[in-house]
Amino acid sequence: MDKKRLLGLAGSMQQLAYVRPVTFGEGKAGGMKAFSVKNGPLQFTVAADKCLDIAEVQFCGNNMNFLAKPGLMGRGLDDFNGAEAVRSIMGGMLFTCGLTNICAPCCMEGREHPMHGRMRTAPAEHVSADACWTGDDYVLSISGEMREAELFGENLLLRRKITTRFGENSIYIEDQIINEGFRTEPMMLLYHINAGYPFLSEEAEIVLPTKKVVPRDEAASPHRRDFHRMEPPKAGEPEYVFLHEMAADKRGNTFGAIINPGLGIGLKIDYNVRELPYFMQWKSIAAGDYVAGLEPANASVYGRAYHREKGDLHRMEPFSEEVKRLKLTFLTGAELDGVKKEAEDLLKEEGENQDETVKD
Repeated sequence: MDKKRLLGLAGSMQQLAYVRPVTFGEGKAGGMKAFSVKNGPLQFTVAADKCLDIAEVQFCGNNMNFLAKPGLMGRGLDDFNGAEAVRSIMGGMLFTCGLTNICAPCCMEGREHPMHGRMRTAPAEHVSADACWTGDDYVLSISGEMREAELFGENLLLRRKITTRFGENSIYIEDQIINEGFRTEPMMLLYHINAGYPFLSEEAEIVLPTKKVVPRDEAASPHRRDFHRMEPPKAGEPEYVFLHEMAADKRGNTFGAIINPGLGIGLKIDYNVRELPYFMQWKSIAAGDYVAGLEPANASVYGRAYHREKGDLHRMEPFSEEVKRLKLTFLTGAELDGVKKEAEDLLKEEGENQDETVKD
């Protein structure tokens, strides 16, 4: 980017890119603190009161994310109240599930673990936002930390930084998870990334370098071969969930994507299987609940009880740290065909690597 030329053309960089603190003023979102971010054709909202999650995204004038029927909302009384918790799940582009449970609620050893955990509505502390030149890059960033802790219980800290650069249609998310307690703790983490209309429609296609597709249950089983399609909305249709075994390169890098050739836009989610070895897909064609979710995770959709029974529940030692990275890129034009080829190449590369291993 030519910094001097750009500053010569724009009276203020806020014509093109900014980070602005906002507070919502009505309805269920009333009082919620957030940041409004503009980066050229990419605009998004980061909810400071809800884990610095990405609530809304617009790209090239199109809404990209799903919002559940209650709409945009802040923290509420139903967040962790048994079956009522589903009333507080608004969707959004990203909500963070964890850190002591993901997916289905459960009760273990007399303790309740709510649906998708408690982190998704944890308010951020030590929040900061910036927009400045770093060399020839104009960088927008938001950072803060969220804690999941209780008296005589866990003390898990999530430090998050969200970054985007002017001239790039990408959002970078870096999470540092720290066990600040004095005992070993289970740690489960799932990134619930949700596409919605008009980006998501019958013209949309889900692109995954998947080696194996496993339906979660009987409702999903007949639809396994159509995981990549979005059919027209159908009243009363149950949700489908699929577990994918993803191909990756030698460094563990892989991705999931949704493209809409009719609109000429797409969404690609880059991540690393060494950091997040599980990948789930949520697909709902139910009228009024029309959504596709792509979900990198460090645990299975079957949840905490499942891993406890298997004996492979992921745990963090006292004062240990882990880092997870995601990159959300919003695609245009030829980039849509590019992700299809990239998926094919990853599957081919992993197949060749396996052949070499067998020969060795």
